[in-house]
Amino acid sequence: MTDSQSLADSPRVVLVGTQHPGNIGSAARAMKTMGLGRLMLVAPERFPDPDAYALSAGANDVLDRAEVHATLADALADCRLVIATTARQRTVPMPELSPREGAQRVIAAQAMGQVALVFGRERTGLENEELQLCHASICIQANPDYSSLNLAAAVQVVAYEWRMAMLGLQAPQPAPPADPDDLPADHAQLESFFSHLGAFLDDIDFHKGKAPDMVTQRLRRLFLRAQPDPRELRILRGILSDTQRLLQVSRKP
Repeated sequence: MTDSQSLADSPRVVLVGTQHPGNIGSAARAMKTMGLGRLMLVAPERFPDPDAYALSAGANDVLDRAEVHATLADALADCRLVIATTARQRTVPMPELSPREGAQRVIAAQAMGQVALVFGRERTGLENEELQLCHASICIQANPDYSSLNLAAAVQVVAYEWRMAMLGLQAPQPAPPADPDDLPADHAQLESFFSHLGAFLDDIDFHKGKAPDMVTQRLRRLFLRAQPDPRELRILRGILSDTQRLLQVSRKP
């Protein structure tokens, strides 16, 4: 998978807050050996950097194409499926997949649009707020007595499973729907809806002075699991907007 079309269709690898540029280079090497070439970096501490190129072992083209974003939300804006790789304990459960299961889900979603595999910081992984942007997580079952896994090694494991799944395909993938409204809403559309929903819940005083975090997280998981399409989101937002308008009318003196 080296031509421009296959690169455009393949999942992107997103590294968040990478601290050492050598790990970026090693991750690029891991990607290229498995046929992945779309690398996105979110707020890396040092990039571009000679150490990244030195450890890429010739995967310079992957680094040259890499996009740098200020936030994870920016890097995921056009994605329709986002899977995190993490061992972090979560307050709100999210679907947990093995690398092989994750690869199968990625391939099933590729025909629908952009897909992202997200990897966190070397020492602390992904923050809870970043995990909330993801549909599911991949957990690599390492030795429980020594579960520390290098960032590039984690990328290699997940990329390998993706490649094996791609090589095992027996039939061509179905073409995506011609109408974009038949596809699952992308990340930016969902985040806009979540902001609207949050404002609506505040308008009706749903939380009654209590912290909204748990309810907000569970609602996010509900809609991420449902994967509504843009038409469905417009209906939901229409309901919210009309209710907000009626509330404003009823509150006028």
